[in-house]
Amino acid sequence: MQLTDPDWEFIERYLPIGEYGPYPERLRQQFEGVIWRFKTGGQWREMPTEFGAWSTVHNRFRQWRDAGVFEALLEGLITEAAKRGEVDLSLVSIDSTIARAHHDVAGMHLDEDVVTALEKAAAGEEEGPVKGGGLEEQNGQETESDPALEERRRIRRRRKLRLKAALLGRSRGGQTSKVHLAADRKCRPLAFILTTGQAADSPQFIPVLKKVRVRGPVGRPRIRPDAVAGDKAYSSRGNRAHLRKRRIKVVIPEKKDQAANRKKKGSRGGRPVSHDADLYKARNTVERLINKLKAWRGIATRYDKTPGSYLAGLHLRASMIWIKDLTRTTC
Repeated sequence: MQLTDPDWEFIERYLPIGEYGPYPERLRQQFEGVIWRFKTGGQWREMPTEFGAWSTVHNRFRQWRDAGVFEALLEGLITEAAKRGEVDLSLVSIDSTIARAHHDVAGMHLDEDVVTALEKAAAGEEEGPVKGGGLEEQNGQETESDPALEERRRIRRRRKLRLKAALLGRSRGGQTSKVHLAADRKCRPLAFILTTGQAADSPQFIPVLKKVRVRGPVGRPRIRPDAVAGDKAYSSRGNRAHLRKRRIKVVIPEKKDQAANRKKKGSRGGRPVSHDADLYKARNTVERLINKLKAWRGIATRYDKTPGSYLAGLHLRASMIWIKDLTRTTC
């Protein structure tokens, strides 16, 4: 048994039930089957029979994923914690982590209309000039079109677009995705964004921060923490200006090259950038949270072909972290 009765009380209210027809049987066991899948990283077909037929659990997971159940569950748990005054937004830390993708992930199924759009995009790229020209063009000779070569190029570009649609990037370690996340001061997750593995951290700083929404018992949701911490990867004028505009304390150290360029400009370079070193030490909360998330093998390694399924697993893991804290304070 992976869920206690108090755990299930938090979860059950967010599972959609049809207006007509009988109440779904073994709903709790099926939800536990989804937890088993992401916790162990095992294949759906290898699921123990105690959770029911694997195909039934998988179909139920897809229904919940498409209905946004897991994201709604996470938002509801954060709201419940806010009602109890247990969400600490005195410092929000932002960081990212790489998730290695299994080699089977590259085969994401796409609808026919999406495939057609990808082919048109690939054809549009082929119409553009080749950078540097081919070997014959560099030698001043005209090239004849080779159908086999053009077909290989089309397939190669189409494969790249498929990987981009699946939010998979290429690196030395293979195919990867990157998870950008925000954590409160008590090491609990607040927001996620999934990108390709080679995506830079700094451009995702503001989008992640905008996804932080903590609904209280009354009034508008709180979207502005007291301070935001990040490592040097997030040190940019745009990020700092965004935080200053919202009157949020900046806890981001400056890069050495940025400091050198600022000093070269003299008075035109602006004021020296400083940060609270003691407050910056609390940034380890987001790093500890990453370790908590990756305690589940299905999160540490991406086994899901679609980014929506992997994001659903992230929201599920984050929800279980919040449930553990809420039940601990309740009992």
